[in-house]
Amino acid sequence: MSIITLTTDYGLKDHFVGSLKGKLLSEYNQSIIIDISHNIDPFNISEACYIINAAYSNFPKGTVHLIGVDIERNRETQHLAIQWNDHYFICADNGILSILTHKIMPQKMVAINIHDRLLPDASDLDLFTKVACHLAKGGLLNVIGKEIQELKVVTEMQPIISTDTNSILGYVVYFDHFGNAVTNISKKIFLEIANNRPYEIKFRNKQIKTIFAKYSDIGISENYPIKNYEGQKLAIFNEAGYLEIAIFKSNPSQIGSANSLLGLKYRDSVSIEFKN
Repeated sequence: MSIITLTTDYGLKDHFVGSLKGKLLSEYNQSIIIDISHNIDPFNISEACYIINAAYSNFPKGTVHLIGVDIERNRETQHLAIQWNDHYFICADNGILSILTHKIMPQKMVAINIHDRLLPDASDLDLFTKVACHLAKGGLLNVIGKEIQELKVVTEMQPIISTDTNSILGYVVYFDHFGNAVTNISKKIFLEIANNRPYEIKFRNKQIKTIFAKYSDIGISENYPIKNYEGQKLAIFNEAGYLEIAIFKSNPSQIGSANSLLGLKYRDSVSIEFKN
């Protein structure tokens, strides 16, 4: 089974996604092509990283993940293919992979160097197609690139732990379909720093003092139906393991969302402060 996943900022209005799938099937008609998302905000590497990180581990080992976000090759950005956690990732060296591999070292990384083997008018997407199919067929990384030891590092969106470990400062990196604001503060970091201390989540002059296990846990009183809590703010660690600020039963087009009702926006800071 040869699975190739697609994560892009191409949207679905234009022909790009369909053309990409056609190129892949023309190169390797036995591949299984799975869409992760094509609605990444244009050139938003933090959002792309969150989506990939949340999805990749649900696929079998050996899956090839093609990331078509900000892929244009230039004098500052090369094309990469890496093996990481027994999966393969193809991407521009624009910071996405450095965020993804922040905690786990890649097994192997190469700078792709087969551009001259393609036709003169071949696009960056043609190259990614060729590499994805090569890896899906069981090909080696060394055949399509030169081994490297470092990735371009992007640190601006990493959570910051205070020197006294009394706070974690993170940022909103993504808004999901329901308008919930996903931060880059992971449950793992929270548990390491919290040490069972009381805490308060702060953002835009608002506070939340409890992180629920699931959305419906907000209905803490048995004297009121769950419906009475609709529209209230809450925090959970979502299924990807990241702190999420949400509105219970949010509907962006009717009730509102964390984005519209709480005023949260991309890159807004969210802090967790602990009390000794």
